[in-house]
Amino acid sequence: MENKNKTEQHYTIAFYNVENLFDINDNGFTHDNDFLPHSAKRWTKKRYERKLHKLSEVISKIGFNAIQKPPTIIGIAEAENRKVLQDLIETDSLKHYNYDIVHYDSKDERGIDVGFIYNKDEFELENSKPFSIYLEKDDGVQDFTRDILLVSGKLNGELIHCIVNHWPSRRDGLEESSVNRLTASQKTLEIIELIKANQINPKIIVMGDFNDNPNNESVKMLNEKGHLFNPMKTLVSYARGTQNHNFKWNMFDQILFSTNFFETDDFSLKFETANIFDEKFLTQYHGKFKGHPFRTYVGKKYKGGFSDHFPVYIRLSMMN
Repeated sequence: MENKNKTEQHYTIAFYNVENLFDINDNGFTHDNDFLPHSAKRWTKKRYERKLHKLSEVISKIGFNAIQKPPTIIGIAEAENRKVLQDLIETDSLKHYNYDIVHYDSKDERGIDVGFIYNKDEFELENSKPFSIYLEKDDGVQDFTRDILLVSGKLNGELIHCIVNHWPSRRDGLEESSVNRLTASQKTLEIIELIKANQINPKIIVMGDFNDNPNNESVKMLNEKGHLFNPMKTLVSYARGTQNHNFKWNMFDQILFSTNFFETDDFSLKFETANIFDEKFLTQYHGKFKGHPFRTYVGKKYKGGFSDHFPVYIRLSMMN
């Protein structure tokens, strides 16, 4: 007999590159000198707090219109340390939600890491682990980059594994740097195999700023070898993406997942939809960059915006 008391629960899973979320304190072990009160950028307490306020406003609104609550999980890129994430979840926009964080310091030279924010009322943390990526410079010296973060836990009672990434940039040129992102992709595939060695048919979500588009080899490897579905493939167009460089849209920020999120069993998590959170308030309103992400800085010039990336998100549902 059909249970008429079943209710459908909805959850938003988001990823956001928050662009240089540094505190104002000098870390003697990293290159954070651009983001200090007396630097050329004049990164003051007031500017830091304004950025926290603006980022938390964004996070609180991702997916909210559809399900009347902010994301259950938010993967983060470009956070300097645990403190900035703690400050973020204690802002007025987020402090009413029962958020907690997972963060590990990486050996990235600029001192920026990935992080994981989750609502403790909906996600029960089981374990987490950072994985470093071994890269070498042309002279054979190790090149340090952001770690990949694996977080496992139960969402509405079902075990899921989230892998948060921020792959090496294209700063040295697309071709020259592509080998580094292929290495990062390979490390992600190793983490997926590790999960599969310990669990039959695990539910896996891979999110991040990959610094590559869905059609680049590094991301295609996740589809083909990792057997992941990439809903972001269909969202990118000449007029839309998550980051704009030289007036060309890129879809560097993506969320992929294992195909068992398409299973139709009532009592398991199912994929519903995916989107870019590119609301107008996140964009530049005027001038030649109209419609682009409204950034905190352009070079050393303070603009007071949010980030140079738009967040992305997927929505999952489950019957209870």
